[in-house]
Amino acid sequence: MTQRVDLATVMDRLAIDEVVTGYAVAVDDGDWDAYRALFTASGRADYSSAGGIEGSVGEVADWLAETMKLFPVRQHLIVNRLVRLEDLGGSPGDSAEVRADFLNPMRLAGPEFDGTVTAPNFVAAGRYSFALARTRDGWRLTRVTVHETWRHMSA
Repeated sequence: MTQRVDLATVMDRLAIDEVVTGYAVAVDDGDWDAYRALFTASGRADYSSAGGIEGSVGEVADWLAETMKLFPVRQHLIVNRLVRLEDLGGSPGDSAEVRADFLNPMRLAGPEFDGTVTAPNFVAAGRYSFALARTRDGWRLTRVTVHETWRHMSA
C-alpha cells in the first residue's frame, strides 16, 4: 500500500467509528432525528433478538422513541469494534462492516421514595453488526442488527 491509501484507510476507519459512536449517543440521548441521519434512506435496523422490531430506519426510530420512554436513564457502551473495510485490490472500497460488543445499562422509569429512585436497573448486553456504505454525505449505516445475548434486572 502507498501512504495515500494508508491515510485513506485510517480516515475511513475514523469516520466509521464516529458513526458507531454517534449511534450510541443518539440512542442514549433520545435524539431520533440524529439516529435517522446516521442511516442511508433505505437503511434498516433489527432489534428482534432483544424483543424489538425489524424495519426501516423510520419505523425503528419511532418504535425506539416510544420504547425508550420506559428507560429515562441510559448509557450505551459499544466496545471491541472490529472494522472490516471493503478491499478493492489494496484500496478501500465503499462498504464496511463493524462487529462490536455492547453493554447497555439503563434505569427503568419508576417512583421515588424520600428522593431516592426505587426503580430497578436493567442491563442488556450482546453484539452489534453494523453495515455501512460510503455516500456523498460520508459513511452511513445501511443496516444495524442487535444480537442480544443476556440481560439482567436488579433492584
